[in-house]
Formats: sequence, structure tokens, C-alpha cells
Amino acid sequence: MIASWPRLAEFAAQFDFPLDDFQIEACRAVEDGRGVLVAAPTGAGKTIVGEFAVHLALATGRKAFYTTPIKALSNQKYTDLVRRHGADRVGLLTGDASINGEAPIVVMTTEVLRNMMYAGSTTLRGLGWVVMDEVHYLADRFRGAVWEEVIIHLPPDVSVVSLSATVSNAEEFGAWLDEVRGDTEVIVSEHRPVPLWQHMMVGQTLFDLFVEERDSREDDEHFTAAPGRFSVSVNPDLVHAIRGTEGRGAWDSHWVSNRGGRDKGRSKSRNGRGRDARGGRDDWAGRGRRGSDSSGGRGPGGGDGGRGFARGGRPGGGATRAEVIERLEREGLLPAITFIFSRAGCDAAVGQLLASGMRLVPESDGEANRRLVEERIQGLAEEDLSVLGYWDFVDGISRGFAAHHAGMLPTFREIVEELFTAGRVRAVFATETLALGINMPARTVVLEKLVKFNGENHVDISPAEYTQLTGRAGRRGIDIEGHAVVIWNRGLDPAGVAGLASTRTYPLRSSFRPTYNMAVNLVRQFGRETAREILETSFAQFQADRAVVGFVRTIRRNEEALAGYAEQMTCHLGDFTEYAAIRNEIRNVEKEGAKARSASVRAAAAISLESLKLGDIVRIPAGRHSGLAVVVLPNRGGKGEAPSPSVVTEDHQLRRLTLHDVPTPLEPLGSMRVPKQFNARNPKARRDLAATLRATMPHDPPPRRRGAEPDPDDQRLDGLRRQLKAHPCHRCPDRENHARWAERWWRLRRETDGLQRKVDGRTNSVAKTFDRICDLLVEMGYLGAGGQTVTAEGDRLRQLYTEKDLLAAECLRVGAWRRLDAPSLAAIVSALVHEPRREESGLTPRWPNDDVREAYDRMVEIWSDLEDAEGALTLPRTGMPDGGIAWAVHRWASGQRLEDVLRGTDLAAGDFVRRCKQVIDLLGQLTDAADPDLAATARKASDGVLRGVVAADRLD
Repeated sequence: MIASWPRLAEFAAQFDFPLDDFQIEACRAVEDGRGVLVAAPTGAGKTIVGEFAVHLALATGRKAFYTTPIKALSNQKYTDLVRRHGADRVGLLTGDASINGEAPIVVMTTEVLRNMMYAGSTTLRGLGWVVMDEVHYLADRFRGAVWEEVIIHLPPDVSVVSLSATVSNAEEFGAWLDEVRGDTEVIVSEHRPVPLWQHMMVGQTLFDLFVEERDSREDDEHFTAAPGRFSVSVNPDLVHAIRGTEGRGAWDSHWVSNRGGRDKGRSKSRNGRGRDARGGRDDWAGRGRRGSDSSGGRGPGGGDGGRGFARGGRPGGGATRAEVIERLEREGLLPAITFIFSRAGCDAAVGQLLASGMRLVPESDGEANRRLVEERIQGLAEEDLSVLGYWDFVDGISRGFAAHHAGMLPTFREIVEELFTAGRVRAVFATETLALGINMPARTVVLEKLVKFNGENHVDISPAEYTQLTGRAGRRGIDIEGHAVVIWNRGLDPAGVAGLASTRTYPLRSSFRPTYNMAVNLVRQFGRETAREILETSFAQFQADRAVVGFVRTIRRNEEALAGYAEQMTCHLGDFTEYAAIRNEIRNVEKEGAKARSASVRAAAAISLESLKLGDIVRIPAGRHSGLAVVVLPNRGGKGEAPSPSVVTEDHQLRRLTLHDVPTPLEPLGSMRVPKQFNARNPKARRDLAATLRATMPHDPPPRRRGAEPDPDDQRLDGLRRQLKAHPCHRCPDRENHARWAERWWRLRRETDGLQRKVDGRTNSVAKTFDRICDLLVEMGYLGAGGQTVTAEGDRLRQLYTEKDLLAAECLRVGAWRRLDAPSLAAIVSALVHEPRREESGLTPRWPNDDVREAYDRMVEIWSDLEDAEGALTLPRTGMPDGGIAWAVHRWASGQRLEDVLRGTDLAAGDFVRRCKQVIDLLGQLTDAADPDLAATARKASDGVLRGVVAADRLD
């Protein structure tokens, strides 16, 4: 089958298993010199195709770059390739690691490759293949544009091997790749090598989510379809159990689950086995059980899982986290990853398992785990271990379970990944970041909730996210099947879960948009006109153009229909179009009046937020944080932003009040004194203030009533109604029939006009944005006249890759940081990389010294002018710099202990380390872009930050 492709035959012989058909098809295309897009489920073995490109590079004396979206995946892939090809032939380039960068095979983050291309790096010489792992990441709204930049700008003789999760528009993405890269073969595989079964846990009982039932029409003698037809539906016993739990209460639910829970959970279909949405079989009862949970009659506190009631069970008889893991272990379904969309929840889960005394690995393995951890943390200062959460971490690891989230030290996360993959950690509690690319397959994936916080609101997870998370279940070559378990919570509809589990339509959408740095780099390399043409080849414009073709076709069809509608509403008594226009205006005025009343209430609510003063006590009317709160930072809004004062709630949480929280006007219930030195970022200070709040305002005063205001549109409506009745068509016996056609005409007219606006907005949309960016850069002196050349200031901007690139360049241009010493420069640079939580933004930062405060004030002035200029050209606004971690970064760069640095802040160690690495990255860019004196300070600052825990997880 592969003998005609000698390199592929040579490569396949290295494995002790046969390659899948889609892998062979993709590798053939690569050996034939074509580009490929491989879209397949998680765990299907897409990376085999990328590794074949690496094999080809070594066999033909050329280079291959293997790019990944995140450093953790780069490190993992580097380790894999070193194991296969040797350290002398494999290199690694990430933001904070540089190993053997001139090797024939180099693993790197995608940003590193983008920067190399713009810099014209000599490392690109001899490059034959670029593997873009997790290429669907180009939909990421923050970093996705980098993937398109790389694909567009790579030399034409470089073959691109794109590896993607299954997306519904793979053919569209492949068509774009074919257009910009040349001959590209699209290979889509929807087959999961390890079948996935879907389940829900209600109370203490596991149920199949789906059952497969015989078509009832087969019993009809007149039904002629082929026998054996089955339909997939939500398990009725699951629905029954949920109704029992919701309707009869916890005791009855527990009684139902214990009387017949195992049988109900196994809902028998025709062949006695439950089936998932894809028709796979499931037989929980006979699979790897390590004991029996059958017992006699029982009430709370007894029998199967009854301990949930006796000690710390969840409301409604739900299983605790320890009981869920215990149940999975009894069923032989470990190792498992439990996704909890909260870092605190992940850490709490480890604490709960420790408190339960659970052990998932033999003591000998636990001791080996402990020794591995102790070896890995030798570079850490002993006094830092407590603040890093080391003791709970090592206790959990030695018992076979751990947390995994971005707030942990990177070294700890890497240890968890290594031990879980080796089978020496059996349960991991993780946030969704683990689902991105890292090779940590499990037998079972558990989802505690199907709602997550997206940085602004709590939202339902999408079908794509559900598939990405549950895709971890089932280890190829180890498990014969994988399992996804959703924990039922009150209000969770099994039909909604079934929809998530069975939806297969999640298209890849481009997030590409030009940036200031991209603009100066493209103008320098190609000139403005050619750069504009290049950007018009982006996937974003490709998708926009394809949509425009469809819109134009629809507009043409609609115009024909409108002519037909107009003919149908002709009236012999008069102009029915005119009559219909009056009816339509009445409807619009009524609608506008309702909107105006709503807007009036909203405006009054905004004014009430704007009027709040320090110390005002208010009651948040609804939501998760409803109740009393005290204002700790008034905020009047501005520059198009609504007022959003910061408050401390009675449960000592810091929150920003927005119109989403307060849809109606808010009146202070009273006021209290807020200490002058109050630090809202200090948890203890918040607890003390919340206690004072509860003591100050123990009861609510009665609500004030507002009088209704007259509606100004009433008079206008009366006039229109009189005009309507006086119209000749009002007396037509067929008036309502004409009116129905008129209503269709107006509805289609609105739809058609909307489509035309979309067409006008999407045509050349990327190029238009690029033109506006160039106009701004010309105005500010970064591009020469007409935007045809790059100035000296533009050369500085060209070397700054931060999200706030133009703001950083402006600070360099005006010398805003010239007076700063090394720790102060590190502190001020942190304001360009720190992204505060929504409730923290706008809080007055704590400054390490006056120099940093003055530099920040100057930065804000520059930012304000820049934002005004962007607004005038309708460009995306640059985010405001935030000094929320400036004080902590200054102390760290000054050599202080981690415990002292983080004391009094809400910063997790992992977050602090990640921010420090971003600071180091930007300081490195400053050493290239700044004048010699500031460059020297930036180098010194970088050295001061790169120490201790920040340097601990570097591979070199």
C-alpha cells in the first residue's frame, strides 16, 4: 500500500502498529511535496503526519519547524522528538528557552516563527516544512492572527502541514490554504480510534446519556423499511431520575437510585446494552469493577453512596468529589480528568480528597512520585515552598491525585503532566486550559458544570469546547473505550447535554486583523500597496468574500420577491404602499417608545452609578453577588465607557458594578467610613470592611416608589392613527389580505437592506482597516509620506510585538521611562502586559516609588491621546495600561522573597510567574528597540526578574 512512497515506508517501519488510512493518505501527500490540512478528533493520531514531515527533513538534509500555540506543548513535543531523534538534531525556541536553535528540527511557539520571518532570520535558510499543530487556534481572538501571518508570509517553497481538531468547514479552510500556499490536500477523519460513551451522574448513580431504541413502526405490518432500524434518544430512566430528584426531594431520589439505580443506569436497549449518539455499546456493570455496591433497603447515610448524606454530600444527595472519584475507581474507570472551571475549585478538590484519606496509587508509587517532585524543585528556595502550595501538592501527588491550572507553578504542572501520562497519578482536577493540545489522555473525563466564566460573563460551553474537553477520554492502544461523565446539577437539562454531545457543526472563524507592528513590518518588506494586496489574501477576507457572494445572491432573489409582494398588495381604492407605510410607522413609533422608556431607565441607572460616592452602601438587586455592598472606588466612566464603581460585597468579594448588575436606578441605603489606607486587593482588608458593612446596615429600609412619567410619543401616535383611518384603503374589504402582503414586503425590505449593509462593510474590510492603520502611523511619524516607507521611529515599533505595541513605541519616543532604574523599569513594563480581572480594573495601583507613579501617569496621558486618535479613525482601541502588579514586580526585581512579594495580593504564584515571563519577553524587545542607556537598564531588569521560581521551569 505504501511501497510507492519509499520515505513513508521507511517511516512506517519504525512503529509497532499499522498507520491509519488518513495518516497514510496525508503522509503520501507530504512526500509528494504537497501541503496538507489534517482535521481529526483529539487522540486520533494527527501528529504522526507532523512527525513524518520531520522524518522527511532529516532524510533529505532540509529543516523542519514544528510550531505549537503554547510553551507547555512545545516543551512536550521537544521532549518527544529528542527521544526519537537525539538532542543534537532537535532544538527548542520559546519565549524563555533557547536550545540548539540552529538544529535541523526546531520546536517553537508560533509567535517565535512570526518574529523570525519579520526579522529575516538566517535560521530560516534551508527550511522545507513547517508543521502547524493545533492550527484551529487561529480562531483565538487574542493570538489567532499570528497563525495567518505565518501561513501568508512563509516562503512559497516551504510546505505547510496543518493539524486541526475536527471543524465543520475544513474544506473552506483547505480552499484558502490552496489559494495562498498552492497545492494543499484536505484530509478529514471523523473516526475516533477509541469509542466515546456519554454518561450523566445523578446523585450517586451513573446513567447512560443515550439509549438506542428499535423503530416502533417495525411492529406495523405495512412498514416496509429495512428491519433493525434504531433511533438514538435521551435515556428515559435518566430523565425519570432527574425528575425524581427535582420533584420529590433528596430522600426519594436516593431511594429511587438505590432500588434500581444500577439497572436504570444501564437502560437496556434491544441487545441489553446502552448506546451513545454514535451507536457505540456500553456495559458499565461488567467493566473492571473492583467490588460491589449492591445492598439492601436504605435511607440517608447508608448503602451505595449514602455517605454523601451522612458527611458532606452535595444538596439533593449529590456525590462529593471524593465519592465521584471513588465510584470511578470501583468501576475501573480511572485515570480520570475532572474539569472544574475554577482554579480555587481544583485546589479545593485536592484538599477534599486529602481530607477523605483517599489513596489511588500504591505507597511504593507514591514514594517514587514524592522523590521525583523533590528532585524537580531543588532549584526553588525552601522559604518559597509554602506560598507555592507545595505541601498539599506533594501530599496529593504521593496519593495519586493533583490539580492542574494556570495559577500553579509551571514546574508543578509539568510534573502532573508527566506522572499522569505515566499512570502514576490517577485523578487530575483541571481547568479547561489542559484541553489545549497537551498530550494527557485519560480513560474518563468528568465535567462538573457546563458553564464557565469567559472573562466577562458566565456562559454555557459551546459544542466545540465540549468536544475538546471530552476528547481527552480514551487512550489509544490502552483503552478499548473512553467515557465522558457530566455531573448533574439542579437546572441542568439532559436534552441540552445531549445536544452538546451530538453537535458536529462548529466552524473555524478567522480572528485576523492588522496590527501596528504588522503594518510597519509589511510596509518595510513589501511597500504599502503590495502589503495591502497580501492582507487581502488573509483567511478573514477569504471568509468575508465568500459570505459576500452568498449575500449578493440572496439580495438579488429578495428584490425579485419584493416586486411580487408589491403586486399582491395592490388596492383598487388607493395607494396601499402608502397605507402600509403609515401602519409600519405606527408600529415603529410604538417600538421606539418602548425602547426609549427602557433606555430612560437604563440612563437613570447609569446616572445613579455615576453618582455613587466612596462609602455609599447599596443593595445589588440580583445575580450571584446580590445583597449589600459598599463603594470603595467611584467610577464615572468616560470615553464611551459606562460608569462602573468598584464595591466590596457583604461576602467580602471585590466586584465592579455595571448596568448588567444594576438595570434600574440604584439609591444609596446609607454610608460608612472606608479607611484611608484601604487596599481593595488585600483579602483581609476586604473581610474587615465587609464585617463593618454588615454591622452598619443590618436591615434594608423600605423601597422608594417612583411616579409614572407621561409618554411623549402618545400625541404623535394619535395623529398617525387618525391619518390611518382617513386613508381610502382603510375601507377596503380586502384590507387585511393586502396588509399581510405589505407586512411581508416590509419585513423582506428590512432584511435586504441589512444584507446590503453587510456587503458594503465586508468588501475589502481587512485592507480598509490596514489603510486606516497606515494613515494613523503616517500622522504619528512611524511611516513616511503616503505610508510608503518606514521611519526611524517605525523601526522601533517593528521590533515591539506586545499587544500594546504602539503605546510602548510612543513611551520610547517621548522618553517616558528614561529616569527609571532596573526594578522600576520592570514594574512599569508590567503595566503593558497585565490584564486585570474585570472587577480589579480601574483600582488605584500600589506604587513602589514616585518615579514609577510619574512614569505611569505619563503613560496614561499618551494612551489617552492614542485612544482619541484611534477613535477618530474607527480603529480598535488600545487597552489602558494597568499597574496592578507593578508593586509586586518591583519587589521581585529588587531581590525580595516570593512570600513577601505576594503577601497582601490575590495573585497566584503561577499567574505571577507567567506575568514575569511576559515582562522578561518585553524587556528583551526593549533591548533591541530602545536607545543604548535604556537598553542596558532593560537587560539589568530582565536579569533581576529571571530568578528563583521564574527561572525554575526553563529547560535549559
